[in-house]
This record gives sequence, structure tokens and C-alpha cells, in this order.
Amino acid sequence: MTMDATLAGHLQELRRGTVVVASLTVLRSPGYGYSLLETLSAAGFEVEANTLYPLLRRLESQGLLTSEWNTDEARPRKFYRTTEQGTAVATAMRTEWTRLDRAVGDLGTSTTSATTTTASTATISATTTGEQK
Repeated sequence: MTMDATLAGHLQELRRGTVVVASLTVLRSPGYGYSLLETLSAAGFEVEANTLYPLLRRLESQGLLTSEWNTDEARPRKFYRTTEQGTAVATAMRTEWTRLDRAVGDLGTSTTSATTTTASTATISATTTGEQK
């Protein structure tokens, strides 16, 4: 597998969860699938209709969305809205996202410190025990 293919796979995995939280966030105001697809696309979320519609059905079956048909227009449309439970899940997911983002950011600074500390400790240990590295 090439590096590009490997990266593409990892990026796809990363985006999957973000589409869930983005959908739950956007649908706090009622919307139908196609308008959600356009909103997500405009915000930079790469999602296809054949991915989004099954996701909406799954979120509805989990009780995170409700839906109703609007037949007032020439073409009936199914409108979705985030439930209270869906709002709570979206809030928890956003909180966890923020925590993970900070943790990953901290790895960049703490790894250097941890590596330096580990190397210093090894040097001190070797010096006090008379070992040579």
C-alpha cells in the first residue's frame, strides 16, 4: 500500500466521527438531507449522499434524530432534527474532540521534554553506577 493510500485511509477514519458530530450540530435546526449535504460541503466536510443518508437513518434509529415528512412542497422531503439526546451526544463528542486535540497538541511539547528527561535520567544513572553508554 502506498503512503498516499495509507494516509487517505486514516483521513477517512478521522472524518467519519466528525461527520456525525457536524450533522447533529447542524440539525439542531430542522433540515433535509440534501441541504445538510450542501451545508457540510460548504463547511469543508467531504461526504457523499450515499454515506450521509444511511448515517441519518442510523442516527434516527439511535434516537439522536427525529424526522418528519414535509408534503407541502411539490416534492415531499424528509426533515430531520436533533433530539435532546442527540444534542447531549453532540456536546459530549465536541468536548471529547477538544480534549483529544489538546492531548495531541501536548504530545508535541511533552514528548520532547519526556525524551530529554529520560535521556538525562539514563545518563545520571549510568554515571552513578559507573556504566558507559
